Amino acid sequence: MDPRVDKIVGGDLVAAASLMRALDDDLPGARAALRAIYPHGGRAFVVGVTGAPGVGKSTLVDALVGVARGRGERVAVVAVDPSSPFSGGALLGDRVRMQRHALDEGVFIRSLATRGQQGGLSRSTTATVAVLDAAGFPLVLVETVGAGQAEIDVADAADAVIVVTAPGLGDEVQALKAGLLEIADVLVVNKADREGADRALADLTTMLALAAFPSRPGDPRRAAPALVRASAATGAGVTDVTAAVDALRAAPAAERSARRRRQAARQVTALVGEQARAAAYAAIGTEDAPGPLASTVDEVAARKLDPWSAAEALTTGNR
Repeated sequence: MDPRVDKIVGGDLVAAASLMRALDDDLPGARAALRAIYPHGGRAFVVGVTGAPGVGKSTLVDALVGVARGRGERVAVVAVDPSSPFSGGALLGDRVRMQRHALDEGVFIRSLATRGQQGGLSRSTTATVAVLDAAGFPLVLVETVGAGQAEIDVADAADAVIVVTAPGLGDEVQALKAGLLEIADVLVVNKADREGADRALADLTTMLALAAFPSRPGDPRRAAPALVRASAATGAGVTDVTAAVDALRAAPAAERSARRRRQAARQVTALVGEQARAAAYAAIGTEDAPGPLASTVDEVAARKLDPWSAAEALTTGNR
């Protein structure tokens, strides 16, 4: 048994940080430790915060942390920053915006780089959340990269999703109408003290009244998200955002359990795809070091075999 497991379950944040780092780097023994602590979780309420770049997600997260700490609640933040496609590094600048909580023992902030992962999250985000959950944090805030309409993976990693927009971005409705609006449980018009806030609120109110809020296949019909006006930099409206989240936290246990089961199904499916993709890359190899599937790729490249048939044959084991 990894000695970190008992320490993490007991609330040791040094051990938790060590395991999160090991999981992010995929070090030996990290996944075994994660499997051991996973049954000890399931109590944290995870809130995803997403939206386009520049809408004030980090400032809002900082303000929400302040409200949580004001009522004595411990809170963890997982902040995901984009990685450079050239160096592979990331600025991890969200900690700069949360300096007022840096010395607060009731706040834990973990920064992650996407490392090329699409969808707004790091590949180790769900593992990091699982560690923080097992460590006893009742509230975990996950701030995504801010990639735009396609950034919907957070819906499978969180119990509730806050989608943030702001006036002055052009057409706020256009920015939200695909993908993001459909995963929102709370829709926040941030920087609402700026010119154009009233227009943005009016447009979104009209849109919410007309929208059908489609659900994913197999999911129950979704309710319209709560629409909140806020200015995170001044603190205005932040308590309203918190109240909207609290209402979701107070949902019946059966409803939360059903949502988590649907999330688990999508997470398992995504991980199966991720592992299959990694296995395929390893089996194909490189031009200098070809793997056992290299000949199949050569046939596709030579137009002797189409890629769809090749993929079907490989996944069914008929080749």
